[in-house]
Amino acid sequence: WGCTWRLPALLSPPDAEKTPGYWNKGARRKLELALALQPAAQRAKNIILFMGDGMGLSTMSAARIYKGQLAGGSGEESVLAMETFPHVALAKVSGAVLGETLLLPLLETPLHSSCFQTYTIDRQVPDSAGTGTAYLCGVKANAKTLGLSGAAVYGKCRTTFGNEVDSVLHRARLAGKSVGIVTTTRVQHASPGAAYAHSASRGWYADANMPQEALRDGCKDIAYQLVHNTDINVILGGGRMYMTPRRTPDPEYPEDPDQNGTRKDSRDLIAEWLSARQGARYVWDKKGLDAVKDDSVSHLMGLFEPKDMRYELNRNTSTDPSIVEMTEKAIRILRRNPNGFFLFVEDDHIACAGGRIDHGHHSGRAKQALMEAVMLDRAVARAGELTSPADTLTVVTADHSHVFTYGGSTPRGNSIFGLAPKKAKDKRAYTSILYGNGPGYSIRDGARPAASLPAAEDKDYRQQAAVPLETETHSGEDVVVLAQGPMANLFHGVQEQHYIAHAMAYAACLEPYATEPGCRAARRASHGTQCSPQPLLALLALCMAALIGRG
Repeated sequence: WGCTWRLPALLSPPDAEKTPGYWNKGARRKLELALALQPAAQRAKNIILFMGDGMGLSTMSAARIYKGQLAGGSGEESVLAMETFPHVALAKVSGAVLGETLLLPLLETPLHSSCFQTYTIDRQVPDSAGTGTAYLCGVKANAKTLGLSGAAVYGKCRTTFGNEVDSVLHRARLAGKSVGIVTTTRVQHASPGAAYAHSASRGWYADANMPQEALRDGCKDIAYQLVHNTDINVILGGGRMYMTPRRTPDPEYPEDPDQNGTRKDSRDLIAEWLSARQGARYVWDKKGLDAVKDDSVSHLMGLFEPKDMRYELNRNTSTDPSIVEMTEKAIRILRRNPNGFFLFVEDDHIACAGGRIDHGHHSGRAKQALMEAVMLDRAVARAGELTSPADTLTVVTADHSHVFTYGGSTPRGNSIFGLAPKKAKDKRAYTSILYGNGPGYSIRDGARPAASLPAAEDKDYRQQAAVPLETETHSGEDVVVLAQGPMANLFHGVQEQHYIAHAMAYAACLEPYATEPGCRAARRASHGTQCSPQPLLALLALCMAALIGRG
């Protein structure tokens, strides 16, 4: 279905909510929108995949409330931009494997909701490398491996060769589309790395991070593969230090040796990338990014931190671009290609071992994580303003969830970071948000310390956890997939996570679905070869001239 579903904003005075008519009217409006949905049979010219690393359902729900409270409301009635998408699915993080043949029945089934499992071949609860390989490359794999089938073994270089699998991004580039990566983490990290790399270890960022055995066996680090595997048009994120030789001073922190380049092979991968691409530009701060004119470059690389980019709440707005600004710049450059584009956008700060959503949860700092989720949603909204659902399939999902929850019978309008109204059995206050495990576990003088305000509202406050761990862990429940645009109806039901890549490839006529019915016409349309009246008019003019000459 190609239309955008606009939910009514339920922002009426509290008294109106006490009447049945208020709710009945709102439900009727939603029914009318649902009944008006029509299938969009055309293929997608463009695809944008938004990945909230660690953005489970509880994170989305809490981010919705936080968004509303940032706007001055009570929060519960707020709606995320991604929640306006008409098609919803769930991806399984654990469960049984289903075959590729599932795609064809789905094309004929009129369901509109799905669930996707996110487990890896060897783990019930996955990591971002295994899930990235699933939703980008279309196959389940082993944890901590990138762009490889399940036959590859973590950390064993020799198992790489012959087991490589290509991502949807790579296939889109081969099909003539422009492609891009935007991330709040280092561009060599697990989630973006699955778009272009084939690595037996997600931690092989540069050659300095690789064991000698792997180097001798011929494996390449992820940064090297970023430059040499796929011709990526736009690369925006962090990760400068993995691109330059050891002891190369960082342009932003020249006095800090910990931020210097790390490569042992003395290669300057940024220079190599620039020299191999005519019209390419490299920038390392917001000023440089803002100076790039959209129509002046074919390729843009922006690396804004030595490692991961800063949390939004810690970001220097004058030197570092936001995920919204990076997404907008990428779309403006990529959309110039008449064949279309594929863009992967990730906020890994939601959790903490990957993007910034992920990073926030791993450190037990819920406010950092939820702000990253809100920023990802703002990027989704901005992308919707720059594209059209008539030709752009937009998908929003997560790679996994976290042991994050909120509850405690809190009243309407309670700060999402506030306290529960009643004290716990130990007679001490606790926050609505809690973690199942992580660094927030604390015992003082033989008891749990009481939570208090305003400390619990601080951006670096660590919510309490039930089990002591150095970092909070992923959780294994299913994650949501939201979609709008051409073929968005393919996202429904309870599915394996690797199905996401297949649905996107089918929608855009990419391998292995390039010869499916309707793809030839889609290619003609994208190349501008539709029947045009101009050649007929020119032929008619020639005929008229010939007749006049004869007369």
